Amino acid sequence: MEKEEKKFVNKAEEDEMEIYGYELCRWKLVLVTVGVICSGGFLLLLLYWMPQWRVKATCRRTTLKDCEVVLLRTTDEFKIWFCAKVRIMPSLGANPLQNPNPIVHKVSNGHAVHFCESAAEENKNDLKKYLPVSKPIRYFSHHSVKYFWNDSVQSFDVLRGLDESTFCSSIHNEHSTGLTKGMHDFRKAFYGVNEIAVKVPSIFKLLIKEVLNPFYIFQLFSVILWITDEYHYYALAIVIMSVISIVSSLYTIRKQYVMLHDMVAAHSIVRVSVCRGNQEIEEILSTDLVPGDIMLIPSNGTIMPCDAVLLSGTCIVNESMLTGESVPVTKINLPNPSEYPKAMGDEIYSPEVHKRHTLFCGTNVIQTRFYTGELVKALVVRTGFSTAKGQLVRSILYPKPTDFKLYRDAYLFLLSLVVVAGIGFLYTVVNSILNEVPAHTIIIESLDIITITVPPALPAAMTAGIVYAQRRLKKIGIFCISPQRINICGQLNLVCFDKTGTLTEDGLDLWGIQRVENARFLLPEESACSESLLKSEFVACMATCHSLTKIEGVLSGDPLDLKMFEAIGWILEEATEEETALHNRIMPTVVRPSKQLFPECKQATNQEMTSYEIGIVRQFPFSSVLQRMCVIARVLGEKRMDAYMKGAPEVIASLCKQETVPVDFERVLEEYTKQGFRVIALAHRKLESKLTWHKVQTINRDAIESNMEFMGLIIMQNKLKQETPAVLEDLHKANIRTVMVTGDNMLTAISVARDCGMILPQDKVIIAEALPPKDGQAARINWHYADTLAKCTSSSPAINSEDIPVKLVHESLEDLQMTKYHFAMNGKSFAVILEHFQDLVPKLVLHGTVFARMAPDQKTQLVEALQNVDYYVGMCGDGANDCGALKRAHGGISLSELEASVASPFTSRTPSISCVPKLIREGRAALITSFCVFKFMALYSIIQYISVTLLYSILSNLGDFQFLFIDLAIILVVVFTMSLNPAWKELVARRPPSGLISGPLLCSVLSQIIICLAFQIFGFFWVKQQSWYEPWTTESDSAHHGNETLHDHDEHYIKNYENTTLFFISSFQYLIVAIVFSKGKPFRQPSYKNFLFVTSVIVLYVFILFIMLHPVESIDAFLELVCVPYEWRLRILMVVILNAIVSVLTENVLLDMILWKVVFNRDKQGEYRLTIPQPPQVGDYISIIVLTAYLGTCLCKPYDAMGSW
Repeated sequence: MEKEEKKFVNKAEEDEMEIYGYELCRWKLVLVTVGVICSGGFLLLLLYWMPQWRVKATCRRTTLKDCEVVLLRTTDEFKIWFCAKVRIMPSLGANPLQNPNPIVHKVSNGHAVHFCESAAEENKNDLKKYLPVSKPIRYFSHHSVKYFWNDSVQSFDVLRGLDESTFCSSIHNEHSTGLTKGMHDFRKAFYGVNEIAVKVPSIFKLLIKEVLNPFYIFQLFSVILWITDEYHYYALAIVIMSVISIVSSLYTIRKQYVMLHDMVAAHSIVRVSVCRGNQEIEEILSTDLVPGDIMLIPSNGTIMPCDAVLLSGTCIVNESMLTGESVPVTKINLPNPSEYPKAMGDEIYSPEVHKRHTLFCGTNVIQTRFYTGELVKALVVRTGFSTAKGQLVRSILYPKPTDFKLYRDAYLFLLSLVVVAGIGFLYTVVNSILNEVPAHTIIIESLDIITITVPPALPAAMTAGIVYAQRRLKKIGIFCISPQRINICGQLNLVCFDKTGTLTEDGLDLWGIQRVENARFLLPEESACSESLLKSEFVACMATCHSLTKIEGVLSGDPLDLKMFEAIGWILEEATEEETALHNRIMPTVVRPSKQLFPECKQATNQEMTSYEIGIVRQFPFSSVLQRMCVIARVLGEKRMDAYMKGAPEVIASLCKQETVPVDFERVLEEYTKQGFRVIALAHRKLESKLTWHKVQTINRDAIESNMEFMGLIIMQNKLKQETPAVLEDLHKANIRTVMVTGDNMLTAISVARDCGMILPQDKVIIAEALPPKDGQAARINWHYADTLAKCTSSSPAINSEDIPVKLVHESLEDLQMTKYHFAMNGKSFAVILEHFQDLVPKLVLHGTVFARMAPDQKTQLVEALQNVDYYVGMCGDGANDCGALKRAHGGISLSELEASVASPFTSRTPSISCVPKLIREGRAALITSFCVFKFMALYSIIQYISVTLLYSILSNLGDFQFLFIDLAIILVVVFTMSLNPAWKELVARRPPSGLISGPLLCSVLSQIIICLAFQIFGFFWVKQQSWYEPWTTESDSAHHGNETLHDHDEHYIKNYENTTLFFISSFQYLIVAIVFSKGKPFRQPSYKNFLFVTSVIVLYVFILFIMLHPVESIDAFLELVCVPYEWRLRILMVVILNAIVSVLTENVLLDMILWKVVFNRDKQGEYRLTIPQPPQVGDYISIIVLTAYLGTCLCKPYDAMGSW
């Protein structure tokens, strides 16, 4: 086959994948079948786990055009493989958005062909009747998305709706009449049922999937091996543990599926009215909707079953499901460019760009506004999983793997254990052959060493710490939908904060207004609620330029708009039909002054005031991209309309006639913003009399928002939240960088950053102003100090770019006292730098502290840029406009009170940033717990491996109940209680290591392995040097010298001196390493505060000491121990105490104090910091050592030399 060029699907998108074509090969299939039979089904399991091997083993490469199976591989760092079967669907056309001729021209017995209203499968069957004119369409499905063959690109392409490559003009001119019945059925064959189907798998299907996990297959192999070796009790215990684990896992997974299914299914199927091509209105189920249908929005509202663009009317929508913000949003109809080609240019429709005209799936349309005789219509553009809600659900159903060094290192660590197991396997085989052991025994014992080295309880043990941390977070009001991210939060070293509602209070208070007359600022005024200003254009702008609406009689909307409207004391009334008729059917909303404003006015004045009303004719909602909003209004009785605009002062001033803007505008604005005030500018324009209502409804906002007259400023006060400075100070002390990402004014943001301590008083702020290429000039960056911003111009930068300190490396303690620099920039500059100055991006984000006027997608880009310079990034926002960044960050924390911000891994019920240090503390505790557990489980397997290997050398082994006691009574109890240590009460400057493959951790594990190995070998050989020792044979018994032998009851040669010695030493070693590895401060509470852990360890110590120093015949028989002289028992006790002392001193003195005291940690961003060593927690361990010695002394009672009572 000629090599085909590499093809991609979803090119340049987040889920981009390579795609390869394969066709079934029969001789390969036969070979694989033989291999599966010969391997006892193991090859089938291997091919199940490895989809790329499965496809390559059964198929051969071919072109995509002729393939039967596609192999997909993600292009990200994970390189995950998927495979999908290519299906064929007969169709009357290749493009669902084009009219297939047969639908119109094919006539059968005098009637045009129509398709039934059935589901997609039935449509396919119906189409088969017309095979002479049908064409086979090839497609495959992957992650709930259909990919159809596209001849033009010779590859498979995702099935798109009307959300791409559709011009706004064609939406009105070509798609606004609705679909014919035939066209609807034709499209439905492609798009299928309009539903976001979260299928809850059956218990059986989940069980099979869970049981076929490599871990459980390994356990099954282990259990079969142990049963063969007659270790029945231990095998039974493992089976019970596995069943409990599987049942628990199945319950959790199914519960999550059911919760997601219920969340998605709520209101997902409703009855909707659609317009057909012949102007008929038909009522259908929402599951039958396809792109191109015209849906009628009912006046009493509905839950949107699809994504649709509004063609006529206005809707009030609650988008909390998508944004986490419950503030009602006004959606207006999409303007038709073809009606005013000069006023506005045609552009391609995009749900993101035109989101103020788009009704998104899952959002709640509260109410609609329409004009007499006109229906509120919306064009369906996306259905099913292609909708905004569908994409959100897909991200939950098919999450991107978590890339964290801990998990990568865990696999490497397990691999190293497998290598160790391999060495033990070879040693066992060679030793057994030399000792002429039967082949059956060699196979069982050599395989047994593998099951010992890789601990079966490791996954459950690793999960325990995360589960406990999740419970603790829940208790403090932090809810987590992605538990694996808790560990990653322990590594956070930078947190981005939104400003309004996050660092500062949600509500704004009106501080005052400063009007402009004759291009000059008047003195600031505290209130706009005065008789002299009642009919002024300034107050009229405050009364009309907002997105407020009445829902069940209560005024609701954006908090800023509410404060501004309440400050003037006016009344908003939704227009009734009578009032609409009074205003020539053009006034849906009316505002007028309250009668209580003028209680002392004359009657005539009152009557005049009562008749003073303003109707809002058209609204251009606030856009975070444009940073402004605009309305067209008309005073009752006036012929000409007025345009009012409010928004960011710099933007408003740029759209006004320059002669109306005061010359000291920048100075006045700077004075307010430096004090931390939020400043909003107002502008007005009298519209031409020729602009009628019909023209106004279709005019482009750019035609209105120009040549305005500047009216003045509204000054709002946004106070810092009480806890903000203290929380930021805690983060700074912990060496965690803080960054502000806001949509607010640059100087206001810098002022708030100084007030809250993000920028210290002595620090300098440098503003990077990037200008795009213009008039043949290349893009450039101007640098200004924030204090001199208003005095600088673009032609004379305040700072030479060569003097910018882009790398702040402190090489001595004196350098720490130097003035620090912070970069600040706005969204426009950030976009220019990303496009034209890629090499500067890492340097700027390393020291950038304030990012103002940032659009939602730019916040996400900033998080990515920070991650690219190896920061572990946290993002804290109030849910509105932060969803993308919250989702992209390593740890996204939404402060939204609603559970709607599904995009965020963490949601705090308390709208306060105090949750950030709490989450990081819990993350650090969970991460350290994971390290402790992993180290302990590694040592557990190595200690048992050493014991078994030494016993194999004398053809012995540990007994069934010895294994049972170690694994159940010691390991499981210890591993689940050592994870209970809560987080340390404060954040420290140190960060825990991010991976297992690091110097301190490897030295810790290797040193303990060497210590345990040394003491076990010492005990193993020392017992042979005793005068009473005699080599064990089948004819001898260590405890009795009578005629009775134990051969009949000890077929596995368990009862011997070496076994008993190693059992006692290893049992204590498990407890010793548990205590040594159970670290407390500075990331977790000390171990002695973990009541269950301390109690468990003490009980186990006492019990093991008791059975060692005071043997009980029944226990000895149960554990298959032999009676050794009392003197030897004391010597074992001394070996154990010495082992404990050496282990504790090595871990806490040699490693923590001496070896790492003089070691510098190189920060990932290139800065060197001295790691301050924490005092060793020797107190936690000495008490246990002393307790061991004390108990040993207390339990020493005289009995004879051979251990008899």
